[in-house]
Amino acid sequence: MKHLKGWLSISVLYLLALLPLSKAQLLGGYIGKRTYKQKNKAYKITQMNIQLCFPELNAGQQDELVKESLIETGRLAGEMGMSWIWSPGRVIRKIRKVHNEELLSDALKAGKGVILIAPHLGNWEVLGLHLSTKYKLTSMYRPPKIELMDRLVRRKRARLGSKLAPANVKGVRMAMKALKAGEVLGILPDQEADKGSGVFAPFFGQESYSMKLLPQLAAQTGAVVISAYAKRLPDAQGFEIFFHQASDKINDKDLLSSATAMNAEVEFCVRQVPEQYQWEYKRFQHCSDGSRRY
Repeated sequence: MKHLKGWLSISVLYLLALLPLSKAQLLGGYIGKRTYKQKNKAYKITQMNIQLCFPELNAGQQDELVKESLIETGRLAGEMGMSWIWSPGRVIRKIRKVHNEELLSDALKAGKGVILIAPHLGNWEVLGLHLSTKYKLTSMYRPPKIELMDRLVRRKRARLGSKLAPANVKGVRMAMKALKAGEVLGILPDQEADKGSGVFAPFFGQESYSMKLLPQLAAQTGAVVISAYAKRLPDAQGFEIFFHQASDKINDKDLLSSATAMNAEVEFCVRQVPEQYQWEYKRFQHCSDGSRRY
């Protein structure tokens, strides 16, 4: 059954890749609107997360953000054919502007390794491709459950020479090696950590079980920590990439302090374009008292 699902998923990606970006985003946006109208599981999780994180918004404003978020998530899904199947050069031409990249290049020129915080915001595959064309990049990742999809993802993400480090002991060794060599390590740090590998730290004013790995790597290596995201532009115009200097508190050896600073950096990025964040993740599922929110 998984083999069949894998072939179907890959077939859909290749079909999406036949579409121009405008049509792919239009299709994805339509799916997002349907999700909003159907009030399904993704809608309910998105709604709860936005209510938790934006209490300053009234009910109508929160609902509008829920709708916009689901539409943007649909557009992201529509873009997957472009992200993984299009040639790298064709994707890169969709990047219209890059902001503050000197933060990254200056750190590397100084011989320092860089930990790049890449939230689930905008289109992180476009960001990864941009980085792969210019820097020695190692990316931490969680393998998809479907083996055929895992093969495709690994092949496409590594097509320009970047390395993929699985979220295990081998991957941690790869991460340390990259940072000691003065290279870039990319991590998406905003999913709930696996049991035993996280610490409860605030995120949008809510306790969130957050990964320990990134703060630990930052403390051990003294790497420069920078955040980045690829913002989706309106009317299928393409993408803009933004880099931002994170607080050096992320390098703190106190785990709670560093995890709090890490989450604050993710929050900063999300607040720039909140509708393009993937709010349907169960980001606040577990609480420190043992209860569950979802």
